[in-house]
Amino acid sequence: MTRILAVDDSNSIREMVVFILKDAGFDVDEAQDGQQALQSAQKTQYDLILSDVNMPNMGGIELVQQLRQLSSYRFTPILMITTESTKEKKLEGKKAGATGWIVKPFQPEHLVATVKRVID
Repeated sequence: MTRILAVDDSNSIREMVVFILKDAGFDVDEAQDGQQALQSAQKTQYDLILSDVNMPNMGGIELVQQLRQLSSYRFTPILMITTESTKEKKLEGKKAGATGWIVKPFQPEHLVATVKRVID
């Protein structure tokens, strides 16, 4: 079963993402910031990470940079789920190693389809 880590400081967004993905048959863990996500990723190998950009303690871009330095996450898909939609922010994410970008608000079907596309 595909293991996913959902990272967002907003409880409601995180719970919604977890619900949508579990309903689609995925095994989903959650973290409330980049620091907690990095610790979790060092203990458990995930097939995909979904992360917000703006979070306390460690933001999503820094999380991507930190994960990409770990050999076990060099090629793991990392999708950013954020309200940030500027070209500059997307380019910053891409340079850090983000695989893709989903802008909030999003449709549940779009999230599931994107997740399936990047893990296949």
